[in-house]
Amino acid sequence: MKTLSIALRASIYSSGFILLFGWIALSLRRFDEDVGVTLPPWSDVIGVIVMSIGGGLVLTCLGLFVVWGRGTGAVFDPPQQFVVVGPYRYVRNPMYIGGLILLIGFGFYHRSASIVFSSSMFFLFFHLFVLFYEEPGLEKRFGQGYRDYKKSVKRWIPRWR
Repeated sequence: MKTLSIALRASIYSSGFILLFGWIALSLRRFDEDVGVTLPPWSDVIGVIVMSIGGGLVLTCLGLFVVWGRGTGAVFDPPQQFVVVGPYRYVRNPMYIGGLILLIGFGFYHRSASIVFSSSMFFLFFHLFVLFYEEPGLEKRFGQGYRDYKKSVKRWIPRWR
């Protein structure tokens, strides 16, 4: 029953985050009209593929947080256990990477150069958030185990061995 409650919270929070970033991204489309730049018609097919990859990665991470971490992906309701399985074996922030891929795919789907370009701004925001808030908090919560993990797993670029 507890896992079901965590899964429900994770679903609600992640839906909220997706709606928020989708709303922000869609509001950026007006800049495409101002500049007169749109992506080619075939980019919507690329967008669907890229969104599927990013969404799959986000859903995988959320599932791992619920099942292994006993928490959600939200900062205000984080996992209680340290998660080092699945994509977390290869990179420290796969959920952010999945979200970024999802957002880029969203931009391609909408043929919006503004959304695709603004994804780099979102990445900068996520990077600073991870650097100055999330990682220090994880070090406090999980101690030496997290510090060892940081030494062996890179923040953004997957290590495949």
